[in-house]
Amino acid sequence: MSTDKEKLLYVEHCKGLNGLEKVVLREVRGSSVEVYLFGGQVTSWKNEYGEELLFVSSKANFKPPKAIRGGIPICFPQFATHGSLEQHGFARNRHWSVDPDPPPFPKNTSNKAFIDLILRPSEEDVKIWPHRYEFRLRVTLGPGGDLMLTSRIRNTNSDGKSFTFTFAYHTYFYVSDISEVRIEGLETLDYLDNLKDKERFTEQGDAITFESEVDKVYLSTPTKIAILDHERKRTFVLRKDGLPDAVVWNPWDKKAKAMPDIGDEEYKHMICVEAACVEKPITLKPGEEWRGRQELSAVPSSYCSGQLDPLKVMQSS
Repeated sequence: MSTDKEKLLYVEHCKGLNGLEKVVLREVRGSSVEVYLFGGQVTSWKNEYGEELLFVSSKANFKPPKAIRGGIPICFPQFATHGSLEQHGFARNRHWSVDPDPPPFPKNTSNKAFIDLILRPSEEDVKIWPHRYEFRLRVTLGPGGDLMLTSRIRNTNSDGKSFTFTFAYHTYFYVSDISEVRIEGLETLDYLDNLKDKERFTEQGDAITFESEVDKVYLSTPTKIAILDHERKRTFVLRKDGLPDAVVWNPWDKKAKAMPDIGDEEYKHMICVEAACVEKPITLKPGEEWRGRQELSAVPSSYCSGQLDPLKVMQSS
């Protein structure tokens, strides 16, 4: 039976910027994760050395209803812009609650640092998106410092209506220098180029590198993607389930300067690689549930995507 003191070691409820409620997850080796209830948003992920692994803009606005620029915003019920809904939906600028009755998770886990959040529609939300749902989110910090997000979205409409949505974990990774970053695991795949009116192309390079603005949705992607930060000799490994697409985005200099909540030079230190479901929207009938999961690890850069065995990485961490 864990004591209250032990629970506090792993999960601390406290106040963040501007008095916003947040939860800090900690593991005994020193890694930590910060989750704001506003947006249900992870805003910090630090390794055992206290090094920040996620990018949050120095100009990020922690004042609702403006979404927080950086970390892991959740795009729901849409990615990008369609119809009358705001860009990337509304989940990232709503206040979530701690879930009093979370669904059961596997018992054979050693994870103690986790928080269960829930989002339900307000009456105002129903006016702009006329559906009832329960969005449950579990954020977990593993004993080895891995960060896991599991989303469960259930259709709770009582009028018999299905609903359709798109989704993304809009993850901002912190990198030393964008020009020294490469992404492996998406080569040879088809993608939709948002800078060219969503025209479809096939990736030609043996890895993705950056020298200008990029905004692409890669289709039918593998469950594992590697983001290599050569300067820091670090590789981020993104593993995903239930999310067939992957978005890659960096605004580069001109767009960054036009964005009020990002510094002019900050684009050099961020890359968004997002586990997503964009091309083929998800449809849920009343009572049906969808589940999408993302797991992030940071490992030495001696690894590359072709060598990464997810099971070995999990065991070694």
